[in-house]
Amino acid sequence: MSSTGLNPLAFSQSRIRLLHLSWLAFFITFMVWFAHAPMMSTIREAFSLTDEQVKALLILNVALTIPARVVIGSLVDRFGPRRVFGVLLILAAVPCWLFAFAQTYQQLAITRLALGFVGAGFVVGIRLIGEWFPAREVGLAEGMYGGWGNFGSAAASMSLPTVAVLFGGDDGWRWAIASTGLVALLYGLVFLWRARDTPKGSAYFKPKRTGALEVTSRRDLVFYLAMSVPLYGALLVILWRLGPGNLNLFGAGAQLAMGTVVLALALAQLWQAWRVNRERLAEGVAERDRYAFKQVAILDLAYMVTFGSELAVVSMLPLFFTDTFGLEPVTAGLLAAGYAFMNLVARPGGGWLSDRFGRKKALALLIAGLVVGYFVLSRVNESWPLILAVLATMGCSFFVQAGEGAVFATVPLIKRRLTGQIAGMVGAYGNAGAVLFLTVLTFVDASTFFLVIAGAALVTLLAVRFLEEPHGHIAEVDDQGRVQLIEVG
Repeated sequence: MSSTGLNPLAFSQSRIRLLHLSWLAFFITFMVWFAHAPMMSTIREAFSLTDEQVKALLILNVALTIPARVVIGSLVDRFGPRRVFGVLLILAAVPCWLFAFAQTYQQLAITRLALGFVGAGFVVGIRLIGEWFPAREVGLAEGMYGGWGNFGSAAASMSLPTVAVLFGGDDGWRWAIASTGLVALLYGLVFLWRARDTPKGSAYFKPKRTGALEVTSRRDLVFYLAMSVPLYGALLVILWRLGPGNLNLFGAGAQLAMGTVVLALALAQLWQAWRVNRERLAEGVAERDRYAFKQVAILDLAYMVTFGSELAVVSMLPLFFTDTFGLEPVTAGLLAAGYAFMNLVARPGGGWLSDRFGRKKALALLIAGLVVGYFVLSRVNESWPLILAVLATMGCSFFVQAGEGAVFATVPLIKRRLTGQIAGMVGAYGNAGAVLFLTVLTFVDASTFFLVIAGAALVTLLAVRFLEEPHGHIAEVDDQGRVQLIEVG
């Protein structure tokens, strides 16, 4: 791989301006999505919420992000990232404002569920960046987009309490959260005005069929159907966590009804995938159109153990530090925040390693480091010096987030016209991984929790052996029927 010459300060270049325009859009979606987090203690007091109700809100916040990432990915491929990102930002203001000015717990719950769609915004930029940057630079560019944009949640935590104080009064928290919706709406208009789907003169390739990811062999079709099932399984787990016997957000009848809906949607989507691809495979797939679905499946698993474990660990790390070292909650929260701060450099670093040394080699190295990192965390106990525990946490988080960068350094190089859908499925597996690991945490102690993640990462490391290094070119056909070759390695 050639070394990258990407300079993020070269604002005279249209692709660099597009990069900054994109990561800021992602940053704002995450700021809106997690605006409630720093305000949760105030919200709990204002509505007299129980601990179970607070936990239910946190789960509802991520529940719809799993299917939303798949849906958004399909929309991006069909309509283009400029329109999808711009409209998503504008629409995000509505549930944000409804949440900010909710008067009942039911209103909080419904609007929090709706805001899960905002968390799917990440997928949009993956295809957009892939359109603007060549293969030798796409890893670093995607890493900057993901790492800097993901910092929006931390920015919300650091700034919104101060904004609430500036507004003042009992409703200061409401206006602080609502202000993020206004920012999203205004920036959505800016994005529609300034962003472009492709560089001037480049074609935007769209899927030949909509409704499901196109695959290129019958074996891959079965593989695709099998890999789709766990995403709906994660939704059923969420329903179980929210239902009777757990958080009691709703009764057994409602749980059964919603479970039936999830199963019906799963069957409908699986049938759609089968129908679309059966017709296509019966017609025959040209050699230039072929790609291996195993590439997508391996990246699914890799993002599950990287981003999925990040979401899970961020959720439990402050309490882990509190219980293990007897720290005050504020101190524990500040130390745990170091895990998220690594995103600023680790994710771009993972993308750069992929550009410089190869996609497969970089991903394998980083997941191996993740295995070791979580094994070390499983050994942390009260006898450890606190500074050593913090360093172990930071070291592990580097491999986790750099691994995320390496995953999305590969996604845009599989099949250009399907990049949104591939990114959507990979991204959904990240959220499904968080559901899986947090569910495990409800049954085991922290040490075992870290060991389970390490074990899952070890299985993924074995799977990465079968990843194919992108090389040569992928072919796409433009609207005029002309075949265009896109360099991928």
